[in-house]
Amino acid sequence: MSAKAVVFKIFRIFGIVIGHISALLGVIILAAVILLVGEAYIFCKGPSSSASDLFVVTMMETSALKFVPAMFFSESEIDEIRERNSTKETFEITDESLIEIPKQEEIVKDESKPSLEIIDIESSTYKGKLMIVRDPSRIVLGTPDVLGSNSEGIDISEMVKKEGGIAGINAGGFVDVGGVGNGGQPLGIVIKNGELLYDGGASVVIGFDFDNKLIVGYMTAEEAVEKNIRDACSFGPVFIVNGKRADVSGWGGGLNPRTCIGQTSDGTVLLLTIDGRQATSIGATYEDCINILEEYGAVNAANLDGGSSTVMYYEGEVINVSASVYGPRKLPTAFVVLPEKTAD
Repeated sequence: MSAKAVVFKIFRIFGIVIGHISALLGVIILAAVILLVGEAYIFCKGPSSSASDLFVVTMMETSALKFVPAMFFSESEIDEIRERNSTKETFEITDESLIEIPKQEEIVKDESKPSLEIIDIESSTYKGKLMIVRDPSRIVLGTPDVLGSNSEGIDISEMVKKEGGIAGINAGGFVDVGGVGNGGQPLGIVIKNGELLYDGGASVVIGFDFDNKLIVGYMTAEEAVEKNIRDACSFGPVFIVNGKRADVSGWGGGLNPRTCIGQTSDGTVLLLTIDGRQATSIGATYEDCINILEEYGAVNAANLDGGSSTVMYYEGEVINVSASVYGPRKLPTAFVVLPEKTAD
């Protein structure tokens, strides 16, 4: 069996265990865990360094399972593996002059393309959804009323309803120790309607300015406000900036559920979710996501919070398959799609 086949076999087992864990009886859970740990040991200590690298970087992107690689590798070994399977940090920020958005009345009157389109995305390791929104002014940031360590997030349906939207995806990261965070305390920066709602320090900022152009890049809250950003959150890494794709080495972030956002040169917004940790959809790497976003014309794009937070909502229902066994999680931020605007 090839190393690639072994990789897919192990992660399909992992997907089955995680995806159905809540429905298993205690003895079956124990048997599954023993099987998984045994397979993982062979997987990690076998002849394929690529397979063990994939295992480590995938586990280290989870909130609840970061402890698993430490069962097989030392801290220094884990650091080395993550270093050689990473994305090269960039400090380049979106050049707004490269984006030319038609006037809103032109977008509304142009019937040659649908105003909102949802495409099924599929490969040998993952399934996902790509939502294409032609008018970037329809994308706003949803938040709870209050953010902070003593606050609680709200789920995607509440977020979309609160903003008067029709669709949405999860957005920025949040404090999630052990995978049981309540979504109330964001990571990095949150800006809504030009107002700084939360400042957790300099970070990769992802959001739209008042000209409806997607701005991505590492910056402080002050720098983000100075760039006239109206709605933004923080996560990363940046996948594409000013038409240049990120330099990803090895497996990048491993195979995991993903949520991403991008924008084409005419302002069209790309909202991507990839299912993961399931038998039929193991997950996607950073490189996979970059390839999809590039294929659909993104000139700026970034990785949003993924894992069990990955969710796409449209017209009253979640349309992707969440990796969370408890359903859609409570979130601090979401990118919400407003109803289509009509010509006067």
